[in-house]
Amino acid sequence: MQKGLTADGAGMAGDRVVAAGSTARVLVAATARALRGVDCGDLGQSTPLSRFTAAPEAVRRAAAARAAGRIALTPDQTAEVDAERVARWIVDQYPHRRYPGVVLGSPHASAVHLAVALGVPWLPAAFEMTAHWTRGAVDRPRAALDHGAALAARVLAGNPELHLRQVHCPASRGALAGSTVSLVARWQALPRAYARFLADRLEPAASLLVVRDARTWPVSDEGQGHSFQLGCPGSGLEPVDFHPDSHALRQVLRSAGGDGGHWEPPEVSAAGEHAEHGVEPGFVDGARHWGRRHGHGLNEVHVPQPTALSAAVADLYRRWLRRAGKTGDRLVVECGRLLDPWQVVRAGLVPYWCENATRRSVDGVELWLAGSEPFSSVDVLPESPGMRSPALAGLPQWLAVAAFGRRRRALDRTAARGYPIGSVPTRRATEVLRNQPYDLPVPPPLGVAEAVAALREDGAPMGLAVS
Repeated sequence: MQKGLTADGAGMAGDRVVAAGSTARVLVAATARALRGVDCGDLGQSTPLSRFTAAPEAVRRAAAARAAGRIALTPDQTAEVDAERVARWIVDQYPHRRYPGVVLGSPHASAVHLAVALGVPWLPAAFEMTAHWTRGAVDRPRAALDHGAALAARVLAGNPELHLRQVHCPASRGALAGSTVSLVARWQALPRAYARFLADRLEPAASLLVVRDARTWPVSDEGQGHSFQLGCPGSGLEPVDFHPDSHALRQVLRSAGGDGGHWEPPEVSAAGEHAEHGVEPGFVDGARHWGRRHGHGLNEVHVPQPTALSAAVADLYRRWLRRAGKTGDRLVVECGRLLDPWQVVRAGLVPYWCENATRRSVDGVELWLAGSEPFSSVDVLPESPGMRSPALAGLPQWLAVAAFGRRRRALDRTAARGYPIGSVPTRRATEVLRNQPYDLPVPPPLGVAEAVAALREDGAPMGLAVS
């Protein structure tokens, strides 16, 4: 069967391949809407919180597994994945006009806020897929590796330009880690669809800005285009916490319906590899080579921790807003998929993004706020992870973030009501931010050179490396 074609001859659509709710998918959708002047009010379907808070934990785990089964790829479908078709689906979401630049790379909402301030698209360097693991078990990582390797071989047979990073992380995926496998497909070269998009849509001398997540994690990699990662930085835990005798691991596995006695991690072959959201060197080389041939410069931003880019972009927004005559003293703290870039610029807000609800993420925004000029208002949107973990921030810590506001201190009650189990859709952020007063017109777009200079200067103390 030809790559990317189903039995009836029709190609599998990109929106069917890319995991529903994955960060990169949400960020592309949010950026494309913002560039059209549209908010994220149509993203996600609400689920009554009572369904989560009233149901026993075992029932919630079973419901999660059933939901995953409806949207995950079957083994046969993994053989039909066409990464170029996915790239075309991504670029086709953006308005058909010329842009003064583009932001590419790792999934980080502050990179999206930066792109919106620049008036340019954001293009991910990877996309996430989930696939069925019918006889899976959350506490058997070796079996997960074997199953994932077989699925990866099917994908790679038709997509040799990809590297597939499998992530088995009960601490971030909960019970889903026992019913599906997660494969992060990283392009090892600039996709042809991206190159065509840049050629057709960039203004002369427009700039390319690549944001690279520089976090590392131990992996098992036999050099066949598929690598395996046990745990992830976004879990809020450390690699040592995924050792069989870890107390934190036992807590996580109990919450996800597993048993620590079965936990046998695969051998690690590389301790310092970039984690799942890293960008393949070939992708950056391809973008740089394309830029040189077409007269476009390229800058890279290496991000040691998500908090560093969040702080630098928030500081950049504050100056951008004030230069346009706005106060720049109202902050929104977004989390995970609870964001809305268009409502942020419409209301003249300063955005700070927490990758997730872990203590590490919330510590980062508290430290930044403690060292920043005070804000008159602070709105906080905590995304519930849908599971329990010893690494999560409690509601008192989120309330402490809101308490930095001098006059307004708001923790969204709907998001907090079922925390950390009951989840809300992306559009909840839109519903909250629509209540903010209008602060129009939107400031004139930032220049790419100005933004790069600001990131280089403000980000250096936080470890950002801009080249």
